[in-house]
Formats: sequence, C-alpha cells, structure tokens
Amino acid sequence: MVNKTLATCKEAVAGVFDGATILLGGFGDPGLPGQILEALRLQGAKNLTVVHNGSGGGTHSLGGLIHDGKVRKLIASFPSNPGNMSFQEKYLKGEIELELVPQGTLAERIRAAGAGLGGFFTPTGAGTDLAAGKETRVLDGREMVFEKALHADFAFVRAYRGDRLGNLNYRMAMRNFNVPMATAAKFVVAEIDELVPVGGIDPEDVHTPGIFVDHVVEVVRHPEYLKITTEGR
Repeated sequence: MVNKTLATCKEAVAGVFDGATILLGGFGDPGLPGQILEALRLQGAKNLTVVHNGSGGGTHSLGGLIHDGKVRKLIASFPSNPGNMSFQEKYLKGEIELELVPQGTLAERIRAAGAGLGGFFTPTGAGTDLAAGKETRVLDGREMVFEKALHADFAFVRAYRGDRLGNLNYRMAMRNFNVPMATAAKFVVAEIDELVPVGGIDPEDVHTPGIFVDHVVEVVRHPEYLKITTEGR
C-alpha cells in the first residue's frame, strides 16, 4: 500500500544537504511550512539557496534560518519588509547574497522548470539592472530578456489537507507558488493541517496530485489558529 506520510518534520528534512536549493511556498510568512523550517534549523544544513517571494520575519521559520546564518543566497521578489531585520542586517554586512526577481518572472521561472522548459523571453526587466548579463532579443518590436527555468533540490510546501497518496488541497496563501513548486523540485514534502482518507479530497479540489509529492507530514496547530484559518471555508 502506498503511504507517503511521515511521523515528524525531523524526518521530512533529514535528506537536506549543505548547499541545497530549496523552494518555499506561501506568500510571506502566511502559507510557509513553518514547522518543517524549524526542523531544518535543528537539522543543521547550511549554505542553502532559498527561493521564496519574501525573506521571512522575526527569528522563526524562514526568518530563523536566515538569522542562524544557514542561508547563503536568497532568490526573492520582496526581500525587504519591517519585520525581516535578520535579512537586512546580513545583507548589509555582505553575509547573504540576493537575487532579486520580479514576482511574475519568479513564478514563471518555477513553472518553466516543472514543465521541462529551459526558460522564456519576457519584457519584464528589459533595459534595467535586472537584465545585466542576460540574453536579450527584440521580438515584435519589444526588447525581451531571457530568464532561465528555476529548478531545486527540495520543495517544502504547506497544504490544508493531504492524503497518504500525497494529494494536496491548499487554502488562501498556502496556494501561492505551491502548485508550480511541487513540479519543479527533485524532492517534495508538504506540511499539512489535516490528513484525510484517500478520497477525502474531492478530485476537483486536488490542487497538487500525489504523483508530484514524495511525503506529507501532518502537524498539530493551536486550536485558535485553526479557528482563524478555517473561517469562511
């Protein structure tokens, strides 16, 4: 019987190695697989390249990884916000590298990797510093920049529901980037709020099919948190 469930987040990050590239779903802190990332902090892998739309906040989850000095490079669209002092301090000291990518371009680079494409041409960033060192062409009268597909060793995503086959259902910010990320990495683990029986997710509501997912790990959250995040469903 196929069973992709793991008992702990510690198991989920056991294979992460120094220098790995990791895709992280969500939109800022909402939707991040926070407990997996806390386990990764304890696991000890370093010199990581992290792909996320932001840089985390505070000293927990992604912000904690950066605070601990485990992240060598961040690929993001919105790396600066009032709550991410760890990233700001390390960047100003030259302790972390930043690759700034427009958000639409970031999403498409990940999607291209999952689709087996080498990259694509886009007008976004043409004529700016973001195009430095990249191939450019004029297509239909517009200058275009070639952006490479963005592959990763691992993708850690967060889902609302999952089953033992790895089928996933997302809610709200959990869904941002997660669908393409689950297709663009060699190894995919989902941190889920609820493990349901096979068939417990309506086929129309399966956002990521289990074929793309290696493991799921159910985490226990505070009752008040679950009340807030399930309002209106």
